[in-house]
Amino acid sequence: MAEMQLTPKERQALKARAHGLKPVVLLGAAGLSPSVVREIDRALLAHELIKVKVPVEDRGEREQIFATVAESLSAARVQAIGKLLVLFRPAPETAEPAPEAPRPKGNRHMKTGDRSPKAPARAPASRVAKGPATKPRADRAEVERLHRGAAPRRDPGTARRAAGRSNAPRGGRGK
Repeated sequence: MAEMQLTPKERQALKARAHGLKPVVLLGAAGLSPSVVREIDRALLAHELIKVKVPVEDRGEREQIFATVAESLSAARVQAIGKLLVLFRPAPETAEPAPEAPRPKGNRHMKTGDRSPKAPARAPASRVAKGPATKPRADRAEVERLHRGAAPRRDPGTARRAAGRSNAPRGGRGK
């Protein structure tokens, strides 16, 4: 299988898309084993664009792994950022299934006049009480409290002065 080639504009757009991605496959101590290649293949089928983390210290070895994976899976090498490799392979186009005929609504065995025994009978419109809804006052008070704005800022000594106590000296300055 041949490695897929990208134009510079395609590569630039894929780099932008890959920027926020996290690594999907992490190579372990075993390196590039067949099971890891299968996992990368599965990830490419699911996501099209993936990052692979290769914990190898040698840059040349990482490049070799990158080329091997791209060649064996017919993927495109988008970018290598340190120990992260970005791979792209477009999802295979699947044949669209023929749209099914729309199903008729309701149960074909149930007549429209029948009511389910589980469904409560609705009261006629003439018997419905008109007027304000009767909700418990606690709920209403809670809603009003939530919708009320923040209390205005007050002088910290206001409550003390209202109670007749003050920390201000009586009779003006100096006494």
